[in-house]
Amino acid sequence: MRLNRWSSPQCLARRVEQSLEAQVRASHTSTSTSPSPSRCSHHILRPSRPSSCISNSRIPAHLVFRRPFTRTSSRASPRPPAEDPSFTSVLDNPPELVRTGRRHGPGLIILAIIPVTAFLLGTWQVQRLGWKTELVAKFEDRIVREPLPLPPRVDPDAIHDFDFRRVRARGKYKHDLEMLVGPRMRDGEQGYMVVTPLEREGEGTTVLVNRGWISKRNRYQRSRPDSLEAGEVVVEGLLREPWKKNMFTPENRPDKGEFYFPDVKQMAALTGSQAVWIEQTMEPDLLQAIDMQSKGIPIGRPAEVNLRNNHAQYIFTWYGLAVATSIMFYMVVKKPPTDISRRVRLNKEWS
Repeated sequence: MRLNRWSSPQCLARRVEQSLEAQVRASHTSTSTSPSPSRCSHHILRPSRPSSCISNSRIPAHLVFRRPFTRTSSRASPRPPAEDPSFTSVLDNPPELVRTGRRHGPGLIILAIIPVTAFLLGTWQVQRLGWKTELVAKFEDRIVREPLPLPPRVDPDAIHDFDFRRVRARGKYKHDLEMLVGPRMRDGEQGYMVVTPLEREGEGTTVLVNRGWISKRNRYQRSRPDSLEAGEVVVEGLLREPWKKNMFTPENRPDKGEFYFPDVKQMAALTGSQAVWIEQTMEPDLLQAIDMQSKGIPIGRPAEVNLRNNHAQYIFTWYGLAVATSIMFYMVVKKPPTDISRRVRLNKEWS
């Protein structure tokens, strides 16, 4: 009897109803204690319903629980930039790479001055080359002419117009007033130039003659008796302007017989001569030059123009420097910015 009472459909329905009510109360209790909606959504009760007991029973509508469905709010998809008529592409308005801050210092100004100065100096050397070429040609024209007899008295101011002019003079050497100018080098050997006054006929007609070079070992006259010509001699040489002393040459010391450069006016005053300078010329062959050097006989200079003409080298040097510094200046100005100073400047013409 007890088994039949519990197994009746009414009893089963009542027990199921009581169980569902207990679960609902438990579900309400857990929902109030936990604020997380995610946890509450998982407490969905699914009553187990036996096929034999619940199939024909009715469950109240307020006790039936259904799984809630979540809906995602629809979002409007963004409009592509290409469809916007006011959109401007970076390709249409590209940025620019610029260098921020101080780009160049005062060194750039100096670098800009160097090529200009070098170009001006090169142009000036071109003019100097033309001037020196004409001067050498004029002197060579004078050398090829026949020797001119030297007049008794010579105006020192007129020597400029007869520079490198071949002249001939006759007289006697005054060896007691001989002067040595030097040191001077010849073929790698040190020596001196022998300057001897040439006394001609008539009072006040003495001139200074640069007889040529002797070795240092023949400095004293007693070691070279063959060089002390006695009697009347004929000297043929070049009439030259007085020499000019440069800043590196020391002053002459005539009281000690030391002459470092031929100061014509000073030597003329010491010897009572005219301020006229003649350089004796000769062209000995090799054997004659060796014999004259061993005997201490002065070796005169050849009859040629020995002016220095290095202006062509100066032109190449200055113009080359101008070109090189101009290229350096261009490379510095057009040098791309470094990683540290590189910045992107956008075009300001944005619409």
